[in-house]
Amino acid sequence: MTIADDATTPWMRRYHPGPNRPVRLVCFPHAGGSASFYHPVSAAHAATADVVCLQYPGRQDRRREPLHTSIASLADAITAQLRTLTARPTVFFGHSMGAVLAYETALRLERDDAGPRTVIASGRRGPSTLRTETVHERDDDGVITELKRLNGTNPGLLGDDEILRMALPAIRADYEAIESYRGSADARLRAGITVLTGYADPLTTADEAAAWQQHTTGAFRLTGFPGGHFFLADQQRAVNAEIARDLAAAHRVVAVR
Repeated sequence: MTIADDATTPWMRRYHPGPNRPVRLVCFPHAGGSASFYHPVSAAHAATADVVCLQYPGRQDRRREPLHTSIASLADAITAQLRTLTARPTVFFGHSMGAVLAYETALRLERDDAGPRTVIASGRRGPSTLRTETVHERDDDGVITELKRLNGTNPGLLGDDEILRMALPAIRADYEAIESYRGSADARLRAGITVLTGYADPLTTADEAAAWQQHTTGAFRLTGFPGGHFFLADQQRAVNAEIARDLAAAHRVVAVR
C-alpha cells in the first residue's frame, strides 16, 4: 500500500501538505515529544519539501495505544510506515532520541536501498558512545526534574498536573527506550550524517557529537550552536538553514541524474 503524498495517518502528520515537492523531510521527535513539536520546521520548508512529522504511539491523540520501550521495536514500526511512501529523495531530521531513531530507521531502509540521502542528528551523542542513565527508573517527581533541567518541555505542560500525569507514561517509556539503547560500533550508513549540537548540552560533549562520523561511509558535517540540549528552540533560523542545505543537496543529486 502506498500513502498519498498529502495524506495524514496516525504515524505521519503533514501540517503543510502539497503535491509535487521534489524532496522529502521526515522529522523524528525527542523523548516525550510529539509531531507538533516540528510544526515550525514544517512551515519553514513546506514550499520545497514534503514534510512528514512522525507521531509515536502513546501521546496526544494516540495516548491509548501501546507504548514502545525499545528503540529497535519503534524503529521497526517506523520503517514499516515509511516504506509505504512514494519514492523520493529524503532527509531525516531527529532531535535527541529522535536522532537515534532516524539513524536506526535509515539502517533498516538501506537494506532495501530505500534509505535517506542524509540523516541530521541533532542534540545526541554518537550511537556507540555509552553513558549510564536511569531517568526512567525515577519516580514521577524525578522524571519531571529531568524535564525541567533540559528545558525542553512546554512550561504550560509542566504547570498543568493533570496533563503532565497523562503524558508521563509515554515520557517514561521513551526514556527507557533510549537509555537501554546500545548502538553497534560496526554499523555504518551509506547516507551522509549531519550533526547539530549545543555547546552547553549536558547530554552531549563535543567528542561524543563527533563520534557520529564513525557511523557513515558518506559525507559528514558537524555544526555547533550556542545553547543547551534544546538549542534548536533559540536557533531556529540557523537550524533550518542547515536542514535546507541538506534538502538542496538531495535535490541536486536528482537533478544531475
